[in-house]
Parts: sequence; C-alpha cells; structure tokens
Amino acid sequence: VSIIPRTSVKLGFAQFSPRERKILTKDEMFDRMCMLLGGRAAENIIFGRVTTGAEDDLKKVTKSAYAQVQLYGMSESVGPLSFPIMDDSKRNEFGIYKKPFSIKLQHLIDQEASKLVSKAYFTAENILKANEEKLRKLASSLLENEMLSYEDVIRLIGPPKFPKQIVELADHVLPNVGES
Repeated sequence: VSIIPRTSVKLGFAQFSPRERKILTKDEMFDRMCMLLGGRAAENIIFGRVTTGAEDDLKKVTKSAYAQVQLYGMSESVGPLSFPIMDDSKRNEFGIYKKPFSIKLQHLIDQEASKLVSKAYFTAENILKANEEKLRKLASSLLENEMLSYEDVIRLIGPPKFPKQIVELADHVLPNVGES
C-alpha cells in the first residue's frame, strides 16, 4: 500500500495479487466494490474530508454497479435482463445512443446502480469504523513512511481473520465488465 502519487492525479495505490477469474457472484462483486471504496471511506474517517484521489476507484465501482444492474441481471428491481453497456463507440452519426430500453427503465437502472454504490460505501465505512484503531495505525504509518509492504501491514495490525477469503477477494480489483 502506498500514498506516493503514481501520476499527477492519483494519490495512492494498492496492488493485489492477479488471478484469472471470469465468473463472479453478486456477493463477490459487492465485496470488490467495498474494497475499492475503502480508500475514500478511510480519507473521510481519518481526515474528515474526501479528495479527488479516489477517481479511478470511483470509475471502477460505477462501472461494476452498472454492469451488475444492466448487464448481469443482478438487480431485483430491474430483473434478470441484460442490456449492453453503452460507450462512445455505440453512438450514431448524431452522437445519440440507440438504447434497447425505455427512459423509465434507464432511470430505474440509474437508481439501482446509485443505491448499490451507496450501500457498498456505507459497508466499507462501517467496517473501517469498527476497526478504527487499526485504520489509524495504518494511516499514521503511511503518513510517516509513504509505503507499506504486506509484512508491514501484518506487523501493524496482525494477520487477516480470513486469509483465504481475503486473497480470493483481492485476486484482481475488477474484471473487465462490459467488454467484449
């Protein structure tokens, strides 16, 4: 884990062990969203404010939420339907998307994706608040050292309660959802 900027915009970086896995459950996708929102939630808890540093994480979380609702049929309100994720390549010559669903359904998809992201953020925030002492140790050490190895993290807060599950969750930040 590092707070050393990797580009001019990003403030931190966490690297996970890559693993190939294409099929994910709804719970696994939600857990990944919580992990991605952990940095932003930690900023809010430790500093009482959020910054632009989580931009990339927010993009990934938003993409995942829309994929779950619109592509993978994982929303009870929308139902087991699958519609392609729209990107700029799907615009017609007038710059307009030809969507295979109504405006009313688009609003429902937007609401469901937003609710899913909010739920993941509050879950991440609650987990961090329940472990605030450990979070503050990590934050203090990161501010002092700027980078922590896995061993440093273990030394500061101890081993994970569920190592196998955590490794499986952190196998790859997000699959390439919505891409062909």
